[in-house]
Formats: sequence, C-alpha cells, structure tokens
Amino acid sequence: MEKLLAPVNKIIPFSIVDGVGNRTAIFFQGCNFNCLYCHNPETRKLCIGCGACISVCPVGALSKGPSFGKGKSTDFNNPPILYDYKKCIGCDACIKTCPHDASPKIRYMDTEALLKEIKNQVPFIRGITVSGGECSLYIPYLKELFKKTRELGLTNFMDTNGGVPLFDEELLDLTDAFMLDIKAFDKKDHLKVAEIENSTVIKNLRFLAERNKLYEVRTVVVPGLYDVENTIRETVKILKEYGQEKRVRYKIIKYRSIGVREEYKGLTSPDDAYLEALKALAISLGQENVIVV
Repeated sequence: MEKLLAPVNKIIPFSIVDGVGNRTAIFFQGCNFNCLYCHNPETRKLCIGCGACISVCPVGALSKGPSFGKGKSTDFNNPPILYDYKKCIGCDACIKTCPHDASPKIRYMDTEALLKEIKNQVPFIRGITVSGGECSLYIPYLKELFKKTRELGLTNFMDTNGGVPLFDEELLDLTDAFMLDIKAFDKKDHLKVAEIENSTVIKNLRFLAERNKLYEVRTVVVPGLYDVENTIRETVKILKEYGQEKRVRYKIIKYRSIGVREEYKGLTSPDDAYLEALKALAISLGQENVIVV
C-alpha cells in the first residue's frame, strides 16, 4: 500500500497568528477557489511540468521529475518537477517565471516526513494549523497526520475556505477547531469574488457552529467587489442562531494589494474608518469578539 502524500508549499515553524498559542503552520499547495484578491496566488495551482522554471533557478534547486512533460501534476508519487528545498535561496525566480500561475517549490511529503519536521518544535508549540492553498483537498492525509500529532499532545486547527464538505465525523473528532473564510454571503457575490458559488461554505458554517468547532470566521473587505455589510449581517445571524456569537471570533481583514496578481491590484483597499464601522456593525448585531487586521 502506497503512503499518502500531499504537496507541501511551506512550513512556518512558529506562528502566533494561526490559532491559539504558538503553532506550526503548514501550507498545502492547490486550491478550489480563484479569489481575485488572493495574496499568495502561486499556491492555487499544481505544477504541470512545463519546465520553464528549471533554467531560471540560479542554484539548480529544480530538475525534471519522473512525469516531466506528461501532465501528471496530481500524481504525487511521480512529480513533474523535483525541488531541492535545501539548495533553494528563496529568490522566487521560478514563481515569477511560471506561465501557469503555480509554484514548483513543493515537497511531496508523507505524514511521517511532515511529523519529523513538526517534532523539531515540540515542546515549544501548542499545536499545528493546516492551511493553503486549501488544506481540505487532502482530508484523508490530514486525518492520518492529526492522529499522529494528537499522540504528541498537540492540538489540530484547520484554516479553510469551506469549499469542501467537512461533514466527516472522524475529521471533526481529530480537529480541535476550524478557522473559516466567509468571502461573501450572497451566491452571486461569491461567484464574483472566488469564481465559485458558496452553498457548501454556508453548510459548513452552520455545521461547524452547531458542533462548537469554530474558532474564527474571517472576511476580507474589498469595497465595491461585493456586499460586505450583508455578509457580516448574515454570518453573525447564523452564529447567533447556534449560540456562537460569544465564543467565535470574527476577524475583519483589510484588503491589501501585496502579492496580488497584477491584473487585480486595482481593487479598492478600505480605509480604517470603514473597517471600524464594520466592526461596530458586527458588535451591534451581537458579535462580541471582533477584531480588525
């Protein structure tokens, strides 16, 4: 039986912004959304092995893999591009060169290899947080990983866009809390923001609120792109419906153009007064823990 593998884009050994306490944050490659304001768009797609990145790497950290030129970007046992992360100097020339909006700087890791890196931080962390890209694309892998991190006494958080059904009892039991993006509440608005509708997101919001598994919901504020006020009103309404308005934190996030694809850098960034008004709106609706970042 082959080991489960997943494409790991980045590991941050110590983070205090990805859940409760000091945590190791793991970012997986691949996403099922195409958010216009995505600040790390190179995590969205899997490398298809065109090879454009190989010649621009100044230290030879990239080379042809087993399935180079065959388009098998989802065969993690046979990646099209091999990445030597120990050689990499982080210049990102490969990402800037990629014509497919992807990143070749991926390690296809089994859970034991990932656990080995996590152990380097124990006992200085309270747990791990998996993110992306979109971590929920790899649920069987996450369940295997979370069982092992639980044995180390660590907590498991998922940072997710909610686009994949999370109604998995084993996953729910192994995950201590979820951080859920609410990009827009109205379906048409969500299509404008992420090029996909959000019925699964709202179902996940209700499910996780009902099961007391939400740590945080987040909304990125882009004035004029979608109805922000409606999104906050309807999200708080659901949290109150399940008695979660005191327990769950609502994070209102200012859109910033750093890292955004060039064609979307013209999106409007909100001023601080508007963000504070949105915070006041959420509080007036009964949401007690609201922060602006």
